[in-house]
Amino acid sequence: MKLARFWTFTLVATFGLIAGLNSANAAGVPVEEGVRIATEVANRCKETLDVATLADAVSRGTAIALATEEYDQGFGDVESEMHMVLYNRHGESAERDLRQHTLEMVGLDVGDKSMIIFDRPRDVAGMAMLTYAKILEADDQWMYMPAIKRVKRISSKNKSGPFMGSEFAFEDFSGQEFGKYSYRYLRDEPCPDDESLTCHVVERYPLYENSGYVKQIGWSDDMHRGRRTEFYNRRCDLLKVMVASDFRQYLDHYWRAHKLRMENQLTGKATDLTWDDFTFNVGLTDADFTQNSLKRAR
Repeated sequence: MKLARFWTFTLVATFGLIAGLNSANAAGVPVEEGVRIATEVANRCKETLDVATLADAVSRGTAIALATEEYDQGFGDVESEMHMVLYNRHGESAERDLRQHTLEMVGLDVGDKSMIIFDRPRDVAGMAMLTYAKILEADDQWMYMPAIKRVKRISSKNKSGPFMGSEFAFEDFSGQEFGKYSYRYLRDEPCPDDESLTCHVVERYPLYENSGYVKQIGWSDDMHRGRRTEFYNRRCDLLKVMVASDFRQYLDHYWRAHKLRMENQLTGKATDLTWDDFTFNVGLTDADFTQNSLKRAR
């Protein structure tokens, strides 16, 4: 799951600004497009930009994001088990157990395949979601509903809605590939949760027109670990803050956060996701990520 990567999750097709981009660019959107997107978002959010340094900020932000994407390539496939706890504004909680399977699709112009399966509680057991991540197109997502024994396609316009009642949106569980965003470097500063480390602070803008976010701001350290992400809605309000923690390294290379906490800044609700372990190179293939396999997921 790419939630545990980079700053870990998603952002705005900026109001039709990139309608002319018809294919993914392995080096990111051109600098002039990045400048235009950043300027339009700043105007929409009534923010002031340093025009003299904007092109350099776009180039540097893109380079940081690309380095993170390239660093995490080559993991192959991975399985993991997750525990989800949903908290309402009064602190009352509900729990769910899930599993995730991910198959890496090599290259910057294609997204990975993933499947999430619910095991507990009984009312959601057997539900499963399949995702084919795309780059500049909407991800393909399907949900299997065991109560009606049907696979339902998730509309590309409904992915900003909450995922199974949590503070994570459907689009947060879709692919977080490099080519889905335009980037702008903001600054370097001590990491929010560990001041002994330096974090790169980068703003990114989704290139997907139906995103629920106008922008995200992410903090990532020199080991490409995304430690904090702020999510801003289309009104430019700070909607959610996600904090990643308990990082562990696998195969002497790949870092994964074992806890993600998403807090809604407008409602006071929160969701925790925790992982016991990640198992790499288990032999998953394309055949494990079809609508038929979605029906069989247990």
